[in-house]
Amino acid sequence: MSSQTQTASTPPASPSIGWGNRVRGAGRGLARVGGLLLAVLAIMALFAVLSDGRFLVVGNLLGMLRYMSTVAILGFGLCIVLVVGEIDLSFANLYGLSGILVAVAWIVWGWPVYLAILLAFGVAVLVGCFNAFFTAVVKIPSFIATLGSSTLLFGFTLLISRSQSFNPTYPPPGTAVDPGQLAFFQGLSNRALPFGLPMQVLWMAAAALVFGFLLARSLFGFRLKAIGGNQRAAELARLPVTRYKFLAFVLMALAACLAALLDFAFIGSIQPTAGQQLLFPSFAAVIIGGASLAGGRGTITGTLSGALLLAVIANGLALLAAGSFVQQMFLGTVTIAAVVLDQVTQRLK
Repeated sequence: MSSQTQTASTPPASPSIGWGNRVRGAGRGLARVGGLLLAVLAIMALFAVLSDGRFLVVGNLLGMLRYMSTVAILGFGLCIVLVVGEIDLSFANLYGLSGILVAVAWIVWGWPVYLAILLAFGVAVLVGCFNAFFTAVVKIPSFIATLGSSTLLFGFTLLISRSQSFNPTYPPPGTAVDPGQLAFFQGLSNRALPFGLPMQVLWMAAAALVFGFLLARSLFGFRLKAIGGNQRAAELARLPVTRYKFLAFVLMALAACLAALLDFAFIGSIQPTAGQQLLFPSFAAVIIGGASLAGGRGTITGTLSGALLLAVIANGLALLAAGSFVQQMFLGTVTIAAVVLDQVTQRLK
């Protein structure tokens, strides 16, 4: 009786508490993004001095933005997967497979380029479902499942490409590419924009809006964070955990396919190993941007900031002719530092 009276007399939680937590969380996110932007400005100033001003040349900055766009688009999909509490190691080889599928279907098999692009996106959806099935249904840790699927994808890429590179402008002997379809495909990434901006920046902005809305302004994003933050509680609350993990892996696969097609259209060629060098930069961008490997936390603005920081560093080191080994060492150091910072932050909380 006394317990019932006590329960009845306990006042309900004030809505201001929930809003207070949201405001504090938003403040921490803004502080992290603001700190990243200050770091970007400081590093840009350093590279400008070291390169005698060459870093600030417009052409160099535009090239840096193009590289940033690829890392950011991949990072958006990866952020979704990390937020739901999983990990995906297959997207880099899916990137290569997507470009090769378009090239082989279009150039070798003679399909219209539009159907070849649909084929690539269809296969990407299947790969996302494959990863999700073994992770969410078979209950294999996503690290192992996607590591295995990554190897399978690379082997399949080598099989259908016969370890060859493809360039639609110079197709293999005995094949031909329709000029109209070639113009359409190249136009996906090579149309002229005001101020000389790469068209991939426009694609990046559109992807940021879509993923940002899904993650921060929709019930889908709220449930993703709930599942990643505490999957057991989400299951007790009867959230569709399996379905949301499927959607997360599919979105990652679609982002990888989109990034591959845009790069293929811009560069004009594709090789089976394309994308493998983007695995760790994409992870670093998301982790630096504030996503947690433990799940439940991550933002698109943070991923954008992390991608910008990495693009500045990679571009500056390349401009100074520091060597690829220096870039790899620096990237590894930054990635480890970001993970350590995330772990320390979690422990302090």
